[in-house]
Order: sequence, then structure tokens, then C-alpha cells
Amino acid sequence: MNPKRPIVAIDGPVGAGKSVVARRLARELGFSYLNTGAMYRAVAIAARAAGVAPDDPNVEARLAPVLAAIKIKFDGEKIMLNGSDVSASVGEPEIGDLASRFSALGAVRARMRELQRAAGADGAVVMEGRDIGTAIFPDAEFKFFLDADVKTRARRRFEELKHKGAPIAEHQVFEQLVERDRRDRGRELAPLRRADDAMEIDSTNLSIDAVVAAMKAQINARINAAKGLKRA
Repeated sequence: MNPKRPIVAIDGPVGAGKSVVARRLARELGFSYLNTGAMYRAVAIAARAAGVAPDDPNVEARLAPVLAAIKIKFDGEKIMLNGSDVSASVGEPEIGDLASRFSALGAVRARMRELQRAAGADGAVVMEGRDIGTAIFPDAEFKFFLDADVKTRARRRFEELKHKGAPIAEHQVFEQLVERDRRDRGRELAPLRRADDAMEIDSTNLSIDAVVAAMKAQINARINAAKGLKRA
């Protein structure tokens, strides 16, 4: 283990609180933060702009030039796609649904895996998504699986969208989330699941502070144990 530059992988379903927890944890650890879900959403935005639909019979061939040219960068709270700020668009329900559908494609996952591994290669990073601890960095020093019951996750997602002014009803958010869960957990390529060595945290009745504290305690305990072994 590299105690100074480890990789922290946080996986889990929509609405579990991954993004806010990962950002807070990265800030407190002094690490960089990478939202891999936002990267898939950026792909969906680029594909939509290019007129490529996930159910197109030639979707992978049509996506090839889009994926080859795509450039995704995180600039603070901004998400830059090919030089343009798409931060406002990545949160759209339609983009979330498209991202879930495009993410089932082998070509998309291969390109994102390449970009994500490059982004985390130097360590000292907190990465959150669906398959960080199972497919992107299976050897990550720290792995967490953040979950919550589906009703709680739907309510959180609805409140987030309402705050952004999205015209959607809470029951629609619940239905979309259930479908996302089914798709993400059931896809053939890198399905959403807890890595065998990941610490699972149920955030249903926990505050953000409590979740971050639990993760930091686990990280610090193992880092201190590793330092102790080296001194011995």
C-alpha cells in the first residue's frame, strides 16, 4: 500500500450519495476527485449531439469517431466536454437514462476504462461510479460500496432534480431509478455489484458527515496499520 497516494474507490447505485460523499472525502484527504458517472453522461451528451441513439443498429460504428475524439476534463465543479462546460446538462434525467444505456456497450466501457485508469494512475484520488472497485481499479487500496433503500434514493434524487428546476414527478423518478437499477445490475459488461473486499455502507439513515467519517476511519486505520508494519 502507498499510504500517501492510494486510490479510493466508491461504488453504488443512483441516489446513494456517492458524489457528495466522494467530493467531501477527497477534499478532507487532500486528494483529487473523479466522477466516472459524469464521464458516461458526457458520452451521452456527445452521442446525442452527433445524432447517435443507443438503439441504433450500427451504434458502435457510429460512436467510434465520437469516442476517439472525446476529451473529458474536471475543472473544479465544472465538467468540460471537448472544451465546453456541460455541468448543467449532465444532471438532466434524459442524459442519465442515455448514459445508462450507452454504458452497456463494450466500445463505450473500453474507452471510459482507458480514460479513467489514466486519470487515476498517479493515485491520491477518490473515484466514484458503478464499477471502480470491480473493473477499473480492482486493486484499489480502499473500496467502499455505498447503498441505501430504493425509496430513500428516489426521494434524494427527486429533491436534487427539483432543486435544479427539472419538471418531473417523484413517482417518475422512482420508476426511472428502479429501471436504472435493473439495467445497471443486470448488464453483461461490468455490472453494478459490491467488490468482495469492499466495505459496504448503508446510507439510508446516515448523514453525509457520518458516511465520510466512517470511510475516513477505515482509511486511517489501515494506513496506520501499514505504517506500523513497516516500522516493525
